[in-house]
Amino acid sequence: MNSIFSPLLQEWLSRPLPQVIHRDQPVKLENIGLLGKALVVTGFRRTGKTYLLFDAISRLLATLPRQKVVYLNFEDERIPIQEDTLTQLLPQIEKAYGFLPDYLFLDELQNQPGWSKWLRRILDSSSIKIVVTGSSSQLSSFEIPTELRGRAWEQIVYPLSFPEFTRFQGPSFTDFLIYGGFPEVVLAPQEKKIELLQSYFQTVVKREILDRHHLKNEEPLKTVLKLLLNSTSVTVSKTYNDLKSLGLAIGKTTLNQYFSYFRDSYFTAEVSRLSASAKNRLLYSRKLYVIDSGFITALSARFSQNYGRLLENQIYWHLRRRDPDIFYYRHPHTGQEVDFVQDSRLYQVCYDLSDPDTFERETKSLIQAGKKLKVTNLNLVFHHPAILPLSPAITAIPATDFLSS
Repeated sequence: MNSIFSPLLQEWLSRPLPQVIHRDQPVKLENIGLLGKALVVTGFRRTGKTYLLFDAISRLLATLPRQKVVYLNFEDERIPIQEDTLTQLLPQIEKAYGFLPDYLFLDELQNQPGWSKWLRRILDSSSIKIVVTGSSSQLSSFEIPTELRGRAWEQIVYPLSFPEFTRFQGPSFTDFLIYGGFPEVVLAPQEKKIELLQSYFQTVVKREILDRHHLKNEEPLKTVLKLLLNSTSVTVSKTYNDLKSLGLAIGKTTLNQYFSYFRDSYFTAEVSRLSASAKNRLLYSRKLYVIDSGFITALSARFSQNYGRLLENQIYWHLRRRDPDIFYYRHPHTGQEVDFVQDSRLYQVCYDLSDPDTFERETKSLIQAGKKLKVTNLNLVFHHPAILPLSPAITAIPATDFLSS
């Protein structure tokens, strides 16, 4: 048997762990192996999943030897992607260390053929506590293989929140809006930030969409993505017509597939219009939010310092961390909208309330929606405050305070 893992296991014993900046939602050690389940840490690429693992490993190593806490990265080119690779892992660990580990951290395990069946077998036959990470939707709760359903806890890692951002860089709210919260981008020099964001975009298009779904033509996909980044609401029909006006013939079935690929890669999330009818929710326009506002800056042709859109995108992901059940509201007669409805609370987002017309429009929409929905928890999130008095029915919250809560 070729000793695939032997050099990696020897390197692990002396490998220094990187310095880690604290995140608000670290891996909870008590969840690893709880009820015999694996812990699956997933989310968009470059959000810091591996560093969360190193943070957990560092805490475990305070009381355990290295041989008991093993980390392997399956994107290492020395690990062959073939059917029998995983079956060799535990025997080679036992041969190298003399015993099996208590904890096994496996980065990008889904690259290996048969990974889910192997993982299920190990969970059933051993007491090893296993943590798996990956950027692919194959690891998410909505697409995890059948054999792992009910056998895994999921922890989604997002780009940095505003409090985390301030620990990395300092309290520059404008930078947070413009360049977003990818850790590497936050720490990069100003002149490198856009370049990094564009490289992330190229990676997700190629690896998570083109390669995974065996698509041949890259340009239509990238055109659709960039078109969506320049839109505030989406439907298949609207996107189809927009593409047609650009001279691009992409069928509606293909567009539906593209939309699902964007969601599955964690690049976008869609918010449906609030309606009691599930059928209507599918027919109405959906609002689209990209995983990090930095992509809007780096890829949108119409960015031009559109701070309102950047702020709304950041507020969405802040709410999403609490609860993914989010809608937007549109009045059936006046057409006035409220940005977010979540758990009997309404949230209107406005970057600059100092303009009287903007102030009137945003507050009127919020109050009307509250009356129609019989909701009294009305919140107005802003950056530049109003100069006019605010209705006592509305709670005004500075964006920095809201994003820090």
